[in-house]
Amino acid sequence: MDARDKQLLRSLRLELCTEVLVDGLVIQYLYQEGILTDSHVQEIKSQTTSQRKTMMLLDILPTRGPKAFDAFLDSLQEFPWVKEKLMMKRKEMTVQDPADVTEIAPCVLKTSPTDQQLNKLARRLGPEWEHIALCLGLSHTDIYRCKVNHPHNLQSQIVAAFVLWRQRLGKKATIQNLQAGLMAEEVDPSVIQYMLE
Repeated sequence: MDARDKQLLRSLRLELCTEVLVDGLVIQYLYQEGILTDSHVQEIKSQTTSQRKTMMLLDILPTRGPKAFDAFLDSLQEFPWVKEKLMMKRKEMTVQDPADVTEIAPCVLKTSPTDQQLNKLARRLGPEWEHIALCLGLSHTDIYRCKVNHPHNLQSQIVAAFVLWRQRLGKKATIQNLQAGLMAEEVDPSVIQYMLE
């Protein structure tokens, strides 16, 4: 899913939770289209309220590839007003032109990120941080440990994971490797720019 669509879902999160009931056709359609797996469907259905089910779906969708947003739009047949609103907002949002992104100097790319830079990065990431950590070579056990050590603070979990990555890889833990991990998860390039400011 591209950064614009992720941002759109994030900005309308609370509204979608009150408007869309994912129990019915929405989940089944996304499952049929291969966007959701069996375990995703079970995880969503295990939530106690409709709003929590929708929130869980909104957490999962950005991680499900480039077709996820369009499939989500198609699944909203019972909610045409929501689909229309999402499509209008999507048109309004301007996509950052790749030419606007300034190149990062090669000497900067070869350095390790500082604690301050990792903190800034953590502020900009959401649930996708786990996939980024896996791309960088951390294991599911490492991620679990970061979550257990910082149960109530997402930012601390993310920072802990990146610090662990930096400790493990030493000099190989460069901004260039970090950027590659972020790009693999389709994180907006502006996030790296913000980290380096």
